[in-house]
Amino acid sequence: MLRPIRFALLLLALTTSVAQAQTSRAASAASYLERGNEWMAKGELDRAIADYGLAITFDSRLAAAYYNRSLARERMRDLAGALSDCNRAIELSPHYADAYLNRGVVRCALGEFDAAINDFTKVIEINPRDARAWGNRGAARGQQGDPAAAIADFNQAIKLDSRNADAWRNRCYARYRLGALDAALADCERALKLEARNAYVWNSRGLARQGKGNLDGAISDFDRAIALDPQRADFYNNRGRAWLWKDEIERALNDLNRALALDPKLAEAWNNRGLVWFSRGDFTRAIADFDEALKLNPRLADAYGSRGIALLMQDRLAEAEADFARCRELGGTIKPEAERLLREVKQKRALKEQ
Repeated sequence: MLRPIRFALLLLALTTSVAQAQTSRAASAASYLERGNEWMAKGELDRAIADYGLAITFDSRLAAAYYNRSLARERMRDLAGALSDCNRAIELSPHYADAYLNRGVVRCALGEFDAAINDFTKVIEINPRDARAWGNRGAARGQQGDPAAAIADFNQAIKLDSRNADAWRNRCYARYRLGALDAALADCERALKLEARNAYVWNSRGLARQGKGNLDGAISDFDRAIALDPQRADFYNNRGRAWLWKDEIERALNDLNRALALDPKLAEAWNNRGLVWFSRGDFTRAIADFDEALKLNPRLADAYGSRGIALLMQDRLAEAEADFARCRELGGTIKPEAERLLREVKQKRALKEQ
């Protein structure tokens, strides 16, 4: 099973105004806050962070400065700093919806999905019409592996803001995961009308097309996704899998090697490259790649099934049976040809022992 892309979180906005200054220190704090916002708008994150720090020096209770600095730090992947700033902003202003929203985004990046969902729920309690909160909670639920709950949140996000391309794209992916491929394609089409240069949308439509058996259309979509964002390992992984299904082995291998160069911890790419080696009859290399996939993701059922077949090809019956059993435990299925091969190997083993 492919693990294409993560659900995208919606972007947050800067706080661009503060209460009128009552003192010179407050005026200085407000001035640095506004200049920090200007640097943020220009993408000068280091300078923005420095100015927000100066604003805090002049007014240590200026919640907006902490919140805006959390945005800059999150974009620089300083997640610990961003989380600390969000906490302080919320401490100073317990109903600061945007601070809860960004803390949820940071917690998602840290893999703390339950805590993130709590933050997004808090935003919804403060303002039930905040489409960003519904969309982000849906993304977090999707990351937790609950696409049905995610879709319910995306429905509400789209109801509140029908022009949010991320909500349409995220619902497309959730529907893809549930096997509702026609509905997924319809959502991606809507997302592309809103934002044709969103690489994630092209990738999601590629997955839905691939699920429908339209491999040429899927590869075309993955091409577009890669052209827009050539540093996404999962895009190459998805295209590599499509090439493999088309029996274009060299192209598949090139894409999967590229995926692993970009992200050596992408378990699905190791699994897919193992399938490439298997298709070439190189079972030793295939098993090595399946081993790596399972080190990274011990719950990847497909990798157990595939490794089991490769082990059978090397007459390693007991190991193969253990892999097939684990595959079934995780909800995977063993292909009929693998079951047939297992019976044949057992029969040959029995004849040898007679």
